[in-house]
Amino acid sequence: MVKSVNPKDRCPRCGQGTLVTDANTGENFCGKCGFVITDKVEESGPEWRSFSNEGENKSRAGVPTSLAMHDMGLATVINPQNRDATGKPLTASMKSTIERLRTWDSRSQVHEPVDRNFRQAFSELDRLKDKLAVGDAVIEKAAYIYRKALEKGLVRGRSISALIASALYAACRDTETPRTLKDIGQASNIKRKDIARCYRLLLRELNLKMPVVDPVKCISRIASKAGLSEKTKRKATKILQTAEENKISAGKDPMGLAAAALYVACVTNGENKTQRDVAEAAGVTEVTIRNRYKGLKVALNL
Repeated sequence: MVKSVNPKDRCPRCGQGTLVTDANTGENFCGKCGFVITDKVEESGPEWRSFSNEGENKSRAGVPTSLAMHDMGLATVINPQNRDATGKPLTASMKSTIERLRTWDSRSQVHEPVDRNFRQAFSELDRLKDKLAVGDAVIEKAAYIYRKALEKGLVRGRSISALIASALYAACRDTETPRTLKDIGQASNIKRKDIARCYRLLLRELNLKMPVVDPVKCISRIASKAGLSEKTKRKATKILQTAEENKISAGKDPMGLAAAALYVACVTNGENKTQRDVAEAAGVTEVTIRNRYKGLKVALNL
């Protein structure tokens, strides 16, 4: 029990007793008449964890709320440790009762068809997150788009996997994360045209406005795959910036344009890389690189 230091903190009911805070129960009450002011006082101490004792987690906070969880992380969970409030182990009969309660608790959380839909979709999204190595911000955006699609009834009669994959592609486009339809198609094992069809549906029905993909953001990815030097990457970035200023990058595939700029930079810097090497790293054809290369050559007087 901690008594209030400030003398002005008097009981609003009797006006005489000082306020006392119980650190265990989180109650703030009068020390004289017992009038409870608040019953949930937030802990003001620092959030900390200790890894010295294995198995003893001293973290106060729970899992953060997330749109990418079917219940947004707000569901109650029965503690897996078979101990009571005082820390004593449960009896054998109570253990079996608690185990049954845990089972029914997990079942009751996905009673509605919507929850089952979300659980299936977000488990797929979690799998795609690991395969494509995208950040939490992209996943949250994808979950938000999928929830909006379900609200509008766009999921009915369509594949959940295809729709969550298209929501992820939309999130990648919105956050300017360089992931192509081909990448998402390979990760989700769904045809590219099916994801594209669902993506167009999301754009149309949810009235989404997507930014134009910046080819400069694709350079690092292609250069890493092809094993190009930092000097070549910088040169390619300058070429693309000049191309954008001269208005010759409009309407062109960003991956093809970035690959062509890298090939031009390789030729300029004398780096020994063929069109095929760059094309394979970018996931485009050699013909695309040749066409974009000709355009860049003429426009930039190379």
